[in-house]
Amino acid sequence: MKVYLARHGEAVSSQLDPQRPLSEQGITDIRKVASYIKSMGISVEYIWHSGKRRAEQTAEILAESVSVMKDCSAHNHLRPNDDISIIVEELEAYNTDIILVGHLPFMAYLASLLIAGSETVSFDAGTIICINREKSGRWQIEWMISPKLLD
Repeated sequence: MKVYLARHGEAVSSQLDPQRPLSEQGITDIRKVASYIKSMGISVEYIWHSGKRRAEQTAEILAESVSVMKDCSAHNHLRPNDDISIIVEELEAYNTDIILVGHLPFMAYLASLLIAGSETVSFDAGTIICINREKSGRWQIEWMISPKLLD
């Protein structure tokens, strides 16, 4: 089982737009990452996002570059300060590949818990991390792509 953890791209300030959609740079960065991963032939059952506009836009852009078997939709418990244990329990019950698109600090805490137990993992806006659950139940990082790597 592979889980792709994607942090939304750079968003505009709340003063400019309270919905905080992706900025032009955020759109450019996510398209760059999506273009890069397209050749990987990624296939997932779902893309779940937090429902916030910037995460939804990020998920939609990523969905253009991967095969999504079921749907790309908002999912509960992916907001910035949600309890990560709920998603961890859901992932433990699944045995299918999935992309989760969210925010800090949630995504950093989730990556930290799955990969290192409690260490802090951080990643930049627009970054996607692929982690794989081994047969032993342990998670490991397979790869990580950041817009900065693609400049």
